[in-house]
Amino acid sequence: MPITDYASLLRSARAQEQPQRLLFTFTQAQAQPGGQGKSLTPVMSADKLPDELDSFEALKEESTQMQTHWDVVFVAGLAGRAGQPPAPHDCEAPLRAMVTAIEQGRIDTLLAFDRSGDLLRFS
Repeated sequence: MPITDYASLLRSARAQEQPQRLLFTFTQAQAQPGGQGKSLTPVMSADKLPDELDSFEALKEESTQMQTHWDVVFVAGLAGRAGQPPAPHDCEAPLRAMVTAIEQGRIDTLLAFDRSGDLLRFS
């Protein structure tokens, strides 16, 4: 199932053989020294079951409660086992790895959405 927007991400997560937990890392765009473009700096992370945030607007609304500005959110899925989704404590190490990957520019396995909910493609 191709993922073209947040709704198709949720459909895909719900359709997996094992229950999923979605991992979110929110980033701020920051100017590089010398005007060499922008980098994305992680500012907060969260994990949610696909049914906990049924729309991008719900994700955006919940993120505003943290009172931290973000420009791009990266998303990955974490599969459960034996018909059970991963527990929240199972997400800590994968979220740290996700933050490290973003800091190192290794984002090719992650989905990314801007604040409008548009799926981003990086080259």
